[in-house]
Amino acid sequence: MTDDPADGDADAFRFETRSIHAGQAPDEETGALMTPIHANSTYKQDAPGEHRGYEYSRTGNPTRTDLENNLASLEGGEYGRAFSSGMGAINTVLNLLESGDHVVTGEDVYGGTHRIFTQVYEKYDVEFTFVDMTDVDEIAAAMQDNTELLWLESPTNPLMSIVDIEAASDVAHDHDALCAIDNTFATPYLQRPLEHGADIVSHSLTKYLGGHSDVVGGALVTDDEELDEQFGFYQNSVGATPGPFDCFLVLRGTKSLPVRMDRHCENARDLAAWLHDHDHVDEVYYPGLESHPGHDVAAKQMDDFGGMLSFELDASLAETSEFVSATQVFTLAESLGGVESLIEQPAPMTHAAIPREERLEAGLTDGLVRASVGIEHVEDLKADLQQAMEYALD
Repeated sequence: MTDDPADGDADAFRFETRSIHAGQAPDEETGALMTPIHANSTYKQDAPGEHRGYEYSRTGNPTRTDLENNLASLEGGEYGRAFSSGMGAINTVLNLLESGDHVVTGEDVYGGTHRIFTQVYEKYDVEFTFVDMTDVDEIAAAMQDNTELLWLESPTNPLMSIVDIEAASDVAHDHDALCAIDNTFATPYLQRPLEHGADIVSHSLTKYLGGHSDVVGGALVTDDEELDEQFGFYQNSVGATPGPFDCFLVLRGTKSLPVRMDRHCENARDLAAWLHDHDHVDEVYYPGLESHPGHDVAAKQMDDFGGMLSFELDASLAETSEFVSATQVFTLAESLGGVESLIEQPAPMTHAAIPREERLEAGLTDGLVRASVGIEHVEDLKADLQQAMEYALD
């Protein structure tokens, strides 16, 4: 008899099966197929200190446990922890650091990550060095005796740069540092960083794993029991934990992740090729294009190239703002990963926290546009971008 897919065994069943079943056995008492929403703050104890696995919902909740087991299975990890936001998950990793520690990270890292690094943790005497993560030699040169963490994104947000996860992890481990990676853009359906040597995988569950723009959440997955225990301590002590309804919504999202991602990838590939030949577009950043400098590395460590792309218009800041405001199928909004297509201008939006000189030096130009390509018909998406370009740029 085969193992039950609800136990989260990463080897017994394929991804598509585990996305629906892992961590989610039917309710033993009622037979309910869907994970119950355990809307409890506290739990009855049989005697002082004797409980049935749960005592207070900040510490643990059955709905959250099912989600954490599901996420761990999808990433091929042993342990998962869910948080109230992606930034709550990132903050938990940073809680491992002490005053005087050093972190190496990417020069085009997500704006919210840049903000927590430079405006929160630097004042606690944690030092950050921002480098080109596509250059392994540059990563190695930035490592110091007090480097405790290498923080990666791949693909990066928003320039879609590709980091060689295995090579970067080797550099971190050669310096006795942890390697953590934000895997939000790729999702575990396309990329599983633990398989390539990373110690910690971070997610914004708000994005593809939730998939419907109706929930905010975060997660950490690891194979290291000691790290997981530390994450559990900070999860409970700091309290950035998701509610049971949020966990239920993400579990609903992970069930359809494979079919959604297939369509996201298909549309993004088509749209990237169309933009690549467009007169108004100077550059397209999509690792699925053979012209992308990270294409070969992406093909090695990803199963497909994702639904995110960025492109650079031959336009000013104001003209670009007018363009992204003129779309009709694409919605002008921050965030990403929902079934609907979103468009945004990083300079005044998601990356506004980065000083302009630093932003331009990192390649985040005024004409840069980021698109979260949804699952609508791709010809409607092309027509929408075309009409917005004619309105704003012709």
